[in-house]
Amino acid sequence: MFGIPGKQAVTLTPAAVKHIRRLMERDGRHALRLGVKKGGCAGMEYTMDYVDAPDPHDEVVEQDGARVAIAPMAQMFLFGTEIDYETALLESGFRFRNPNVADACGCGESIKFKDVDELAAAQGKL
Repeated sequence: MFGIPGKQAVTLTPAAVKHIRRLMERDGRHALRLGVKKGGCAGMEYTMDYVDAPDPHDEVVEQDGARVAIAPMAQMFLFGTEIDYETALLESGFRFRNPNVADACGCGESIKFKDVDELAAAQGKL
């Protein structure tokens, strides 16, 4: 939908690939579906769900056996994002390095995206 021919919508680090593949195999799922929704103190939050089959309008990214489906309404906000999986002493989880984020809350759970017109213009220039 908002893609650029020959360029994946998101990229996955080796750690993210390993963890997504493990989740897919463990639970027998087709893909991990990414989206965004309103919420949190900064205004938006990432969502992640398992899917047995992607929606026909999802952007599907497959990298080294890991499969991520991006919900249509999230594609513009996630384009260019690097997804990592980090393990730390107190917590582990996915980390999104998203060039479309204008601001984030202190807890790191919610984000504010750049203006929609700014995002559309930037993607048209890529």
